[in-house]
Amino acid sequence: MQIVSLTTDYGSKDFHVAELRASILSKCKNATLVDISHHIDHFDILQAAFFIKNVLPSFPRGSIHIVAVNIHYKRKSEFVVLERDGQYFIGPNNGIFSLLFDDINPSQVFLINHGETLLMPLHQLYGHVGAYISHGLPINEIGPPVLSFTQKSTIQPVITSDMIRATIIHIDHFENVIVNLKQEVFDRVRNDRSFALYYKQYDPIKFLSYDYGDVAIGDPLAFFNSSGYLEIAINMDKASSLLNLYKNEMIQINFY
Repeated sequence: MQIVSLTTDYGSKDFHVAELRASILSKCKNATLVDISHHIDHFDILQAAFFIKNVLPSFPRGSIHIVAVNIHYKRKSEFVVLERDGQYFIGPNNGIFSLLFDDINPSQVFLINHGETLLMPLHQLYGHVGAYISHGLPINEIGPPVLSFTQKSTIQPVITSDMIRATIIHIDHFENVIVNLKQEVFDRVRNDRSFALYYKQYDPIKFLSYDYGDVAIGDPLAFFNSSGYLEIAINMDKASSLLNLYKNEMIQINFY
């Protein structure tokens, strides 16, 4: 059984996901397809990297991850393949993989769309490379090392001795608010001090919860979720709408 994950910004309204899935299954008949998400915000490689990074530990070695987000990022887009910790990644050379891994060796990233594959429709290209890998063939035979590996950097929290200013990176299905602050960073800067988390000008959150039920229904709370990121939520309600917190906005934590 070959596990193949799919992450796209195609949505579910059109036929593109079905076309991609069918192309993979026609080339890789023993594949089991796992949909990470087809509702990545249009062209948002930061969000795609966030989704993939959080689920990677659950996939076994040998898994193939197909990424189709912001695929038309330039006039002649390039597509690449690489291996990392026994898992394989196929997608556009638009910076998505540098957001997943910050220490990639560009000489180990190989160009896909060249030679006879250059004119393949994209869904067939993904299926072709997925089948190649599933048959145990080396990825350095798929194509040459990419000449210019695109690298992007993530937005990092602003940190001083008495303050952290962090950015909202995701609003989940329940409108819980995910912030780009990991617990180890928070604990290091906090250094056992009291804190006040300001998601608006007044009424800061001054303690961390363990889960949603730690506060009364309708009350706001903050905790570090299973992925290790700071989450702001309202017990049994929608934090994003009710607190007017949206993607790319900032929150501030003061220490005293």
